[in-house]
Amino acid sequence: MDEDGLDASRFEGDDAASDRDPEPAGAADEDSDGGSMPGVPDPDPQDDGVPEDVQKYARFKKMDGAQYDRVNEFLRDRTYITAREWAIARLCSDFRTETGVEMTKIGENLPELVPFMTDTYSPQAVNQARASFEEKVRTAGATFLYGAMCDFFTAEELDDVMYEATEVAKFLLEVEGVDLSVEEELEAEERISSVMREVREASEQLRAADLAESEADGE
Repeated sequence: MDEDGLDASRFEGDDAASDRDPEPAGAADEDSDGGSMPGVPDPDPQDDGVPEDVQKYARFKKMDGAQYDRVNEFLRDRTYITAREWAIARLCSDFRTETGVEMTKIGENLPELVPFMTDTYSPQAVNQARASFEEKVRTAGATFLYGAMCDFFTAEELDDVMYEATEVAKFLLEVEGVDLSVEEELEAEERISSVMREVREASEQLRAADLAESEADGE
C-alpha cells in the first residue's frame, strides 16, 4: 500500500473464501473408480473452446478474488470510468489486430480474461463500453486542459494535480500486471512534464494576447 492507500487487496471481498464454489460431488472418487485403461489413450483435457491466447492472458491476475462493486467504487472515487470500461479498454488494447479489435472474442471470454467480470458480453456491448471509455477520456482531457490554461491553478497546484493523476494511473497499470521499469517511469514523467510546460507556455501566450487586445480596445 502506498501513501494514498492504493492497495489491490482492498478490491477483495470480506468473505471471498466462503463464496468459492464447493468441490463438485464425486470429484474425489473419480480416480478411485478406474484409471487409464490399458491400450486406450486418455482423452485430451477439455478447454471448453477457450482460445489459446485467452488461456495465456496474464492481465488482472492481481485481481483474483476481487468483487466488481469494490473495483467500481475505487475507480469512481478517483476517475470518471467504471470497472467495466476499465477492463474492456485494456482488453481492446491487448486484443487489437490489423483489422480492428476482436470484439467477439473479448465479449465471449470476458469472465476468463478479467476476474471481476462475471458475465459474457455481446460484441455490441463491448463496443459500447469502449466508446464510453473513449468519450470520457476526451471529456476529462478537455476539462483538465481548460483548468490548466485558464489560470485557475498556480504552477505548483497544477504539478500536484499531475502528480496525483500519475500515481492513480500508475497504480492501475500495476494492478493490470504492467511491469514498468524505473527508466520507463522516468521517461513517461518527462513526457508529461514536457506537455505541461507547453500547456503553461500556451496559456501565458493566450493571456498576453488577450491583455494586449484589451489594452488596444481601450485606447
